[in-house]
Amino acid sequence: MSQTKTVAFHTLGCKLNYAETSAISRTFKNQGYTEVDPAEVADIYVINTCSVTENADKECRFLVRNVLSRSPDAFIAIIGCYAQLKPQEIGSIEGVDLVLGANEKFNLVNYLENSLKKEKAQVHSCEISEVNTFIGAFSADNRTRSFLKIQDGCDYTCSYCTIPFARGASRSDTIPNVIRNAEKLASGGVREIVLTGVNIGDFGNGQFSGLISELDRVQGIDRFRISSIEPNLLKDEIIEFVAASKRFVPHFHIPLQSGSNKILKSMRRRYLRELYTDRVKKIKGLMPWCAIGADVIVGFPGETEADFMETYSFINQLDISYLHVFTYSERPGTDAIQFDHSVPMNERRRRSKMLRILSDKKSRAFYQENLHRNYHVLFEQESKNGTMYGFTDNYIKVKTAFEPELVNQLVPVRFTEIDSDGLMKIDLRSEVPTVNFKLI
Repeated sequence: MSQTKTVAFHTLGCKLNYAETSAISRTFKNQGYTEVDPAEVADIYVINTCSVTENADKECRFLVRNVLSRSPDAFIAIIGCYAQLKPQEIGSIEGVDLVLGANEKFNLVNYLENSLKKEKAQVHSCEISEVNTFIGAFSADNRTRSFLKIQDGCDYTCSYCTIPFARGASRSDTIPNVIRNAEKLASGGVREIVLTGVNIGDFGNGQFSGLISELDRVQGIDRFRISSIEPNLLKDEIIEFVAASKRFVPHFHIPLQSGSNKILKSMRRRYLRELYTDRVKKIKGLMPWCAIGADVIVGFPGETEADFMETYSFINQLDISYLHVFTYSERPGTDAIQFDHSVPMNERRRRSKMLRILSDKKSRAFYQENLHRNYHVLFEQESKNGTMYGFTDNYIKVKTAFEPELVNQLVPVRFTEIDSDGLMKIDLRSEVPTVNFKLI
């Protein structure tokens, strides 16, 4: 193979996809490929897909058209959740040359001995029931923060979700291997590790507490962040451990999906809203400045206006910091697609907008509570139009003019003011000149 072969990766969806894309890209580099930005012309384009919502499917098709308009002779490979769920459908998209399912995607480079355009896409995908091995991954393209995959798949049967069909049953890495990967990242200069997976609280069938206890001893990592954890798996011992740890940060992302017990039961979630309230109170009782985020789905079949307002009121009184709002979309193969009383799309959008406004209010209130407090911001290496970004341990995102000496540094700051334009003014408790940071 020519050393000049170039490959570009485009990743849709979750942090887990980003970790897996990074791992796959390293196999290409080991084979002599040169990775380029997906906006550049490349010999091979790899699109790692998501299929949580209908928009993710549409975005995949858009990206294929976009690549072909720029590089009509480029070889296009599609991997990821959409590729596992709808391999033949993707294979029929004009311009797609290769489709690999959940088991095959990590061997992508081995399918490219002849990476010439095909008249018909090659499709390699097994039944999801055959996907039963765990393949580790971590992102390593940013020294500051890495997404470390510790778990994959899900045994839950939520009525709206395609993930079990796309990723299979729950399976996990071993604790020793997770520790080895964390140590490898530490030796490469990574300062923060985000633990990621589909349902990480299910790690090792009850070993998550043991895992985080072992990770807390890894030298060289300043911060560990738990990406998302189900409320029924967020045990008291986990909350208490994070509260006492100097490395696990005060930030939890806890999927809620609905504040109506009727809708939660219809979704087949494994908790009721009373448990969610209890988890938030437990966290805030031990860590008053902890950031808590929540996922919410609006417009689920059978969600009446009264049900939605119950969700709205419930979230409004919760001591949480932000929301990720999802407009329900029908996903083929799920039970929910057969449910009666579909909510009109314009009504779904209206409810989604209301919750996004509420999220903005929650975020603003959380920032107000953090004024006049001292924090450390970990600045990232990426520069966008002369701007750099960073996060506090409790997930307050700030930006400032790019300064190379701040990259990958924990900079002590004190928040002093939020102005009318949403700028967080801070004092830097160091020799670095005082700057203004914009709230994100």
